[in-house]
Amino acid sequence: MRDVLEDLVGWWQAGETVGMGTVVATWRSAPRPAGASMLVGPDGTAVGSVSGGCVEGAVYEEATDAVETGESTLRRYGVSDDDAFAVGLTCGGILDVFVEPVSRESFPELGEVKESVDRHEPVAVVTCVKGGDDRLGRRMVLWPDRASGSFGLQRLDDAVAADARGMLVAGRTGMLHFGHDGERRGDDLELFVNSFAPPARMVVFGAIDFAAAVARVGSFLGYRVTVCDARPVFATPKRFPEADEVVVEWPHRYLQGEVDAGRIDERTVLCVLTHDPKFDVPLLEVALRLPVAYVGAMGSRRTHTERLERLSEAGLSATEIARLSSPIGLDLGARTPEETAVSIAAEIIAGRWGGSGERLTGSEGPIHRTADR
Repeated sequence: MRDVLEDLVGWWQAGETVGMGTVVATWRSAPRPAGASMLVGPDGTAVGSVSGGCVEGAVYEEATDAVETGESTLRRYGVSDDDAFAVGLTCGGILDVFVEPVSRESFPELGEVKESVDRHEPVAVVTCVKGGDDRLGRRMVLWPDRASGSFGLQRLDDAVAADARGMLVAGRTGMLHFGHDGERRGDDLELFVNSFAPPARMVVFGAIDFAAAVARVGSFLGYRVTVCDARPVFATPKRFPEADEVVVEWPHRYLQGEVDAGRIDERTVLCVLTHDPKFDVPLLEVALRLPVAYVGAMGSRRTHTERLERLSEAGLSATEIARLSSPIGLDLGARTPEETAVSIAAEIIAGRWGGSGERLTGSEGPIHRTADR
């Protein structure tokens, strides 16, 4: 919906009803990803695309019908290999498209969604695309600290909010499945989560073997991963294939540059694996004064003690130093780079959601926690 948001909000503000088709699921080489949308305006204008031309005609008719009838539908389209070749695809695909009428009455929060997107504030739109008539087309809009809308049952709303916010934190768009009354093991309801947030960033400093494993698990968790090191012989894309980018630069200069460019936010995770004072201390002087989600530094107990002394001498306050997770990770008994990466990931996840790091078998209370981030 992001690509057509300007047009959609323009018609919405004018009090018009618009037909909208949104890709909610794909298989094989589908032309567009989940979240791609197409509009049919009140004057018959088509805006956007759901398939690069393969099924737009059918979606146009469905969207027109949705405006006329006021009803929402979920349609599955198979893209033939011949059609796929015509739009430049290597093979065919299958896509589910949810078609609905959008108006001030059906989507009163749309203006707020647009404002959040413009301000780069995370927001998720959760729409029921499959379920009973009492749920189909209903939606919730979720921000990190508030929600609007309901699916008609508090238990279901709570479960949806918890899971969808988890997707929002990771910047993921996709489907959730629940039972009619909010059971997570059920599949009576299919809910499409459209996340308007770039993936959170993980910046790994130090081009060592542990960094490759951390980059791999960071990518698996949905982070956009950057590996940074001042040594060009080590900081190469070939050594870090799981990273989205590999940067050759002094770590503290790179981090400050990203801050100045507005590319570091409160979801950002910083992993300092260099354990070399000439890199660590200048970098941590910058990192520990930023409102980021996590700052962790690798090193032995002795390295940690010496690092704290250097940071104090550099002028950091006790409060700022207390934000440092060092030695990095949870105590899992990790030995290998891969095991250490899991340990680091576990600490990041626990910090994000307020987890204790204890074994669930020995604890009580809800398994799924909530947190501000």
